[in-house]
Amino acid sequence: MANEVYNKLLKCYGCFKEKVNFKPGVALVLGSGLGDYADGIEVVAELDYHDIEGFPVSTVPGHQGKYIFGYVGKVPVVCMKGRVHYYEGYNISDVVLPVRLMKLMGAEVLFLTNAAGGINTDFRAGDFMLIKDHIANFVPSPLIGENIDELGVRFPDMGNVYDKELRQVIKRTAALAGIQLQEGVYIQLTGPNYETPAEIRMCRTLGADAVGMSTACEAVAANHMGMKICGISCISNMAAGITANPLTHKEVQDTADRVAPLFKQLVTECIKNIYADKIE
Repeated sequence: MANEVYNKLLKCYGCFKEKVNFKPGVALVLGSGLGDYADGIEVVAELDYHDIEGFPVSTVPGHQGKYIFGYVGKVPVVCMKGRVHYYEGYNISDVVLPVRLMKLMGAEVLFLTNAAGGINTDFRAGDFMLIKDHIANFVPSPLIGENIDELGVRFPDMGNVYDKELRQVIKRTAALAGIQLQEGVYIQLTGPNYETPAEIRMCRTLGADAVGMSTACEAVAANHMGMKICGISCISNMAAGITANPLTHKEVQDTADRVAPLFKQLVTECIKNIYADKIE
């Protein structure tokens, strides 16, 4: 029997091909604070998630649901405006379907962004953290089940998920722009509840510097497909127990909005520099 997950992906790809004629080089997932990032790029096409057969649709406030195709400088990009999360009740295969689809569209580089809680006590709200590695053991692997050989191997190596060369480009870009950039390990928990202080102590013991409810599972799926991956977290708040303040989604959104202009600048320059060697 044909793989249902792969068949669903191919149907979504068919919908894309019918509606959009564009080949992106870089795929960008817009997290909190970058929701209106696409307003500043040269847009050539949009594709609403509702117009893609079987495509999962985000239910989170502030997360619109559409692909935006266009150019950042000379770089052809597809922006995912609004991601879906495991806590919304979707199967993990649906959570990573949008990233897999962007690879089929032609994107070779995946640029992940998110809002995250700071665990490392050297961080503060409003910092940016370059993701150097992740811990994804607390959510199901999107590779569980029958392997889709058309996408990747059964047992993919995870030794360099967040590409070392891309990380160096991002570090240089941030330094030239005078933007302070932290670096650390991101841990994905399921959500939607925020973590308890005891859970944050566990995460710190495991070696995590920031915590969130997305991203790592997307990186696993993209790595399986051979994409080059990089990621930046906006530290939107300090995690439970680090400070005495209760956690709210409003705080996350407010911090993300406050640093959004700097985040947009950093992402734009990084995309240009990442793709520079491919542009004539």
